[in-house]
Amino acid sequence: MKSLLIGVAGGTGSGKSTFTNRIKAAFGDKVSVIYYDNYYKAHDDIPFEVRKEINYDHPDAFETDLFIEHLRKLRAGEAIDCPVYDYTIHNRSKETVRIEPARVIIVEGIMVLQNKELRDLLDIKIYVEADADERILRRVIRDVKERGRDVEGIAKQYLTTVKPMHYIYVEPTKYMADIVLNSGMNDVVFDVIKVKIESLLNE
Repeated sequence: MKSLLIGVAGGTGSGKSTFTNRIKAAFGDKVSVIYYDNYYKAHDDIPFEVRKEINYDHPDAFETDLFIEHLRKLRAGEAIDCPVYDYTIHNRSKETVRIEPARVIIVEGIMVLQNKELRDLLDIKIYVEADADERILRRVIRDVKERGRDVEGIAKQYLTTVKPMHYIYVEPTKYMADIVLNSGMNDVVFDVIKVKIESLLNE
């Protein structure tokens, strides 16, 4: 079984997860999802206060070699034990999540299109774009509700690393995408991808 790999990239709060979740909801277990965010490097040897200051929006923050290895295994029909990143402690959890291979695998993350070796594995490359003000507002709401962050800390991280790294490493990758969409709720692109997946599953 050779899987179809669909990369979904875009800045923080752009709507990547919204689009991914719509595809997953439409096809259920026929689609597996793997998140690049779970491959942030472990920093067990670094104190929490220091971990908070790490630049998590730079390509070096990710264990990309392991991510690529796991994608290759999934494409070859092998299940993988995916690491789990815990945003509340700025470190990897001790847990892993079993991801089973599927005919369609969605690969989601801000820098999914940044690394050439990773990018070349993808059959369809999607970049989700959104206004910068909308993205930061979504990030604030998400980080406060889901990740135990405070607004002051979010603002500091956004201004010092998230925003500048976005313009250096994330936004330029939209020119490497097959499709650029302006919202995770874009029905036209959703329908195109849905038809593509249905065609594959019916083969």
